[in-house]
Amino acid sequence: MGYAQRTSLAPEGDIRELTLADLPLFQSHLLRLSPASRRDRFNGFTDDVFVSAYAARCFSSDATVLAFVVDGTIRGAAELHVCRPGNRDAAEIAFSVEDALQHRGVGAALFASLVARARAMGCTTLHVTTHAQNGAMKALARKFGASLCFQSVEAVGVIDLCKALPPVATVLVDDPARAAAFPENPGSLCFSDGEATRQEGCEGRCGASAKSG
Repeated sequence: MGYAQRTSLAPEGDIRELTLADLPLFQSHLLRLSPASRRDRFNGFTDDVFVSAYAARCFSSDATVLAFVVDGTIRGAAELHVCRPGNRDAAEIAFSVEDALQHRGVGAALFASLVARARAMGCTTLHVTTHAQNGAMKALARKFGASLCFQSVEAVGVIDLCKALPPVATVLVDDPARAAAFPENPGSLCFSDGEATRQEGCEGRCGASAKSG
């Protein structure tokens, strides 16, 4: 608890760990997501009732939520959900950034901060699940060394924290404030036919996706 990181992103904001007292702010952030961004975050359609209930569950389970906060308002969030209660070896991660701040380094800064937090907690494996059309999320996961594969209509990534991260990711984890120099780039990732299949080591979701809550 108590994690905080000042960033130089535009607009300037803080990345900090949320507590139960921040639930209304977190709910408001998720509810402000545009239909497309909400679909990206939850891998499908979700109504306001589900989103509000999901936000509450994040503070009643073994989850960690970091947020990008601008003038007291949450504009982006990164979640870490352990796969098995009481065991932090493996966790699933998820991200949400409001439209006005997308492709401006906020996602990369949150990703880097969450990787650093996961390492400090003793996590060794991170899982990320997104729908196949979410190019920005796939590119960001690949930037941090995720091994990506397809399961049905989803892209599943696995990040082994026991291995060295790619150079850019290492720079960002050491200093998330530099994320503005490495914004998310949906066009930087494409799949060959051989990648659109299940690969060894890719596993299913364990808590952060919409349908598993």
